[in-house]
Amino acid sequence: MSLLVGGSAGAAQAVDDAELAKYWSRDALHVPYRALLTARPARGEHVPLVVFLHGDWQDGEDNEAQLDGYGNGSMQLIDQARKAGTPLLYIAPQTTDGYWPPERVAAAIRDAVHTFPVDTQRIVITGISDGGTGVWDTLKRYPKCFAAGVPMSGMTEPSGLRHIAQIPQWIFHGAEDDDTDIEWGYGGAQVGSRVIVRGLRAFGGAPKYTEYAGEKHVIWSRAYNEAELLPWILAQRLPYPGCFVRRDRQDD
Repeated sequence: MSLLVGGSAGAAQAVDDAELAKYWSRDALHVPYRALLTARPARGEHVPLVVFLHGDWQDGEDNEAQLDGYGNGSMQLIDQARKAGTPLLYIAPQTTDGYWPPERVAAAIRDAVHTFPVDTQRIVITGISDGGTGVWDTLKRYPKCFAAGVPMSGMTEPSGLRHIAQIPQWIFHGAEDDDTDIEWGYGGAQVGSRVIVRGLRAFGGAPKYTEYAGEKHVIWSRAYNEAELLPWILAQRLPYPGCFVRRDRQDD
């Protein structure tokens, strides 16, 4: 497949959904995902990868709904990278049944790595609501494979936090979240961002945490527009060779 490059380097323009080419992972999972390179990289250059996980209301197999609402604001990262003339790859996979199995996320990443010139030391995963939960679940399953995580309005089980405490994370949540409680999630086994941040810090982690006073569940357009977010994402790099390099290699 050819590489789809959205716009010219340095172009500050809104992204049209049609600019993000449609792909399906070439494995048994056949995961749909959309992809766009913000600028053409130099010969031999490998670029950072930003993986966006949508919320449960965008589930399906149409390979379209995950981009609704400007990718829930995440496509602002594309705009910002274009404006700066920064080559990066943005992909938005799609899941079903309101859940992000880590293996499904990994399938889309592996396919993207084999299609695009990805720097596997600079893969950052972000997501909103159930996608935020998917970020933490995927980091727990593949703790050596991601340079950073950016979950928004999510929740996860306290178990496993020890193993991801050293992964750079920037966590976002609205203080008055009316869907995923900032402390107790849905009131079950999974807890909200405040509890997760305390847990990560207790295990020696140093996550960045942004809590929006007075905001409810839908905070992601504001969060993805934070001026320091993309520079922070671009600054993250694994200190060792990354994962997802070849299909016949293990991810750890």
